[in-house]
Amino acid sequence: MEQKKRKSSATIASIETEYVRSLQKKASRKHARKIRLYRRLTVFAIVAAIILVGMTQMYMKQKQVLEAKELEKMEMISQLEEVQQEQETLKRQLVKLDDDDYIAKLARKDYFLSENNEIIFSIPENKKKTDKKDNGKE
Repeated sequence: MEQKKRKSSATIASIETEYVRSLQKKASRKHARKIRLYRRLTVFAIVAAIILVGMTQMYMKQKQVLEAKELEKMEMISQLEEVQQEQETLKRQLVKLDDDDYIAKLARKDYFLSENNEIIFSIPENKKKTDKKDNGKE
């Protein structure tokens, strides 16, 4: 019996009335609207993916630049500290150079100047080092 029902349903022709045609037009419009919707969503997804990839690349580049700048900042801070220490040393030396006794001691040491009735003995530094080595061996 089921075969007879199938045959009979297969042989049934649809009625071409105005109502059936309007239903078919609505169904085809709905199908076309669905296809356009999928196309729009696909285009939107592609554009969104391109924007996301671009922003991710920009973020990574900015992160690398920031890391480089942080490293450079640390180097500059260490250089600043060294320069500040050198400046402090120079300031202390400047204060010492205002003292006449310090200038006299410096002149005696570096330029072998002497006061009246004073004798200066100069011992080469290389000789001092070899004497110390020889004394340590004996």
